[in-house]
Amino acid sequence: MAKPRVFVSSTFYDLRQVREDLDRFITELGYEAVLHEEGDIAYGKDSPPEGYVHREIEMCDILVCVIGGRYGTESQEQPGASITQLELKTALENQVQVFIFIEQSVHSEYRTYSINKDTAGIKYQFVDDPRIYNFIESIYSLPRNNPITSFQTAYDIVEFLRSQWAGLFQRFLQDQKRLQEINALGEMKSVAGTLEQLVRFLTEERKDKDDAIQQVLLANHPVFHRFQDLTKTAYRVFFSDEEELNRWLKARRWTPLPETAYDDGSYREWIKRDSEQYIRLTEPIFDEERKLKVYTEDMWRDSWLQLLGDLYTEE
Repeated sequence: MAKPRVFVSSTFYDLRQVREDLDRFITELGYEAVLHEEGDIAYGKDSPPEGYVHREIEMCDILVCVIGGRYGTESQEQPGASITQLELKTALENQVQVFIFIEQSVHSEYRTYSINKDTAGIKYQFVDDPRIYNFIESIYSLPRNNPITSFQTAYDIVEFLRSQWAGLFQRFLQDQKRLQEINALGEMKSVAGTLEQLVRFLTEERKDKDDAIQQVLLANHPVFHRFQDLTKTAYRVFFSDEEELNRWLKARRWTPLPETAYDDGSYREWIKRDSEQYIRLTEPIFDEERKLKVYTEDMWRDSWLQLLGDLYTEE
């Protein structure tokens, strides 16, 4: 089974004990620790040792960078930069998760360096080379939000990593849960789309041939909801022909108008008693036998049925 690979980057002699403690902690978690002193890096003869280290970092999931008071060995590939600097740079360039730890005394003195870096002749107590502070300054100027933490002992590093990695694992579980929800939602949308296409197909192909389908479509006719809304009716509206519609409207105090009183473009009109309001229908929704035609939601337009008058006007 694959394990998370954790590369430990630091100077060796001053931080040997820290590296040993990190090696033990990482291994106890069941992860794979990668440290050059443990023989975890396969060196070859085709390129300088640094090149093999950088390739190893590219194959790791996490890099733990520990910065103390020693600058360390200068890179042969890029003079003027330490090996630790280039290891961190390689991790960042390859999108490896990075955790950076700075020895507390060095971190505190960095503030002094920040104030006096342009002043010549200043000596620093906790580092053997002021370029360490240049290195720290470059870390703080990175555009990415990489955790930077000070430490006194290896225990501080271990406890911080334990908490951070537990948080990463919890976030991974949450992301997996969200991924399942997203996949389920996608499947639901796909099924809904398929059903919608099926309904449209059945509607177009069989609406005049299948009595069962026609009854379902008629029971959910959008004109019922429109009349219910315009007349402010609290119960469900239903009618199957024009005669039933007129009887229901009369019970609600709406009287059919004669065709001579219609507005231009009206198919049917009803006026409310003792009111200037009237309902105007512009679509012939009844057939030659005055039966209600079948309309789906896609076919229907609310603008076909309007409530007009002094108290209410709908465009």
